[in-house]
Amino acid sequence: QVQLVESGGGLVQAGGSLRLSCVASGRTFMRYAMGWFRQAPGKEREFVAAISRDGGVTPYADFVKGRFTISRHNAKNTVYLQMNSLKPEDTAVYYCAAGNTVLPPYDYWGQGTQVTVSS
Repeated sequence: QVQLVESGGGLVQAGGSLRLSCVASGRTFMRYAMGWFRQAPGKEREFVAAISRDGGVTPYADFVKGRFTISRHNAKNTVYLQMNSLKPEDTAVYYCAAGNTVLPPYDYWGQGTQVTVSS
């Protein structure tokens, strides 16, 4: 069992930046690929970015390429999502997830953190 806790969300103006963090419980963090997803009101949850166990593979959704960066610190059991050049359409609840590979399905999910970008 892996428990994931996200933090770092908040309200930011368009063009601003936020860094999300997701801390995993237990000693098995390095066994998992990690992903970030988001869900805006009235929309389905969508993939944002993922990172492999060793950090060598980092796929991104097209709509965040060049603006968001995913990274992980295995010694701290933490995965990050650095978000720059934020747009109002980035407003959503952001979730981190853990899985066997960067491809779905993901087995464990956090509770989410709200990101609101004002215009």
